[in-house]
Amino acid sequence: MSEMAVIEFAEPGGPEVMRLARRPVPEPGPGQVLVKVTAAGVNGPDLKQRKGAYPPPPGASDLMGLEVSGEVVALGEGAGRWKTGDRICALTNGGGYAEYVTIDARHCLPVPEGVDEVDAAGLCETYFTVWSNIFHGHSIPEGGVFLVHGGSGGIGSTAVQLGAARGLRVFSTAGTEKGLDFIRSLGAERAINYRTEDFVEIVKEAGGADVILDFMGGDYLPRNLAAARIDCRIVQLAFDRGIKAELNIGLLMTKRIILTGSTLRPRPPEFKATVARELEAEAWPLFKAGKLRTVTHKVLPMAEVVEAHRMLEAGGHRGKILLKM
Repeated sequence: MSEMAVIEFAEPGGPEVMRLARRPVPEPGPGQVLVKVTAAGVNGPDLKQRKGAYPPPPGASDLMGLEVSGEVVALGEGAGRWKTGDRICALTNGGGYAEYVTIDARHCLPVPEGVDEVDAAGLCETYFTVWSNIFHGHSIPEGGVFLVHGGSGGIGSTAVQLGAARGLRVFSTAGTEKGLDFIRSLGAERAINYRTEDFVEIVKEAGGADVILDFMGGDYLPRNLAAARIDCRIVQLAFDRGIKAELNIGLLMTKRIILTGSTLRPRPPEFKATVARELEAEAWPLFKAGKLRTVTHKVLPMAEVVEAHRMLEAGGHRGKILLKM
């Protein structure tokens, strides 16, 4: 166990810059666990890091990979509840594209009951993201309208499921019939074809959105404002349709809309630990109850990481793309 296989890149660029390499196995520090990785999730921030647009924060691993599942094989001092042999899934601060990774013990969760360990690798990045932005510290009335753009992707499919499981009326967009059927299967009350339907009018007919989760940006922002009801909260997680938008500030004021953006990786460790506790208490039991399920699009071996990144960049996937280590 002195060396491990990792995926690294020497210079930023396309998927082809990634390569397999060997590095020493890290040792867990205080409050950390060492995990033998079963699988790692492939996420948008990994693509950005590979392109040189999302550098790791100070002190973080230079390797990609923000979520894993696996077995605890060593403990640092003060690692808390965990013991060697525990099967966990976890949010990492980087380093997941490797056979071993050290992780803050507070950011680990048990694999939910009834969930396959490989599939569990795709849980934490999306669940931490959705929970921290939509439910943590926020009260949404039961039966409130939750508009999720891009409900067939990794974060979107998690948002649709969590919203439906918590009693919200979920409206979600997709661009194909397969995508629409998939969103419905996750619990969406209304699946909207953004190519042929106007989500603004459909959501307004339902009384307007209480909360909106958006990855599009650009010209979607003023349309989101139009679809919002009084005191709506709009959470911006990406800007696939452009970084700039023109909006009616008067509408923002009269509807008392809260517009917020978010990134997860730079958040303080204590915040992530709080989110982990809330997820284990409030979301993880819903897997056993059958109200939540993993959504895995494809599992690829570690050596096929180039194909995994190309697949994610191409879009059209439903759920998570995973690398099996």
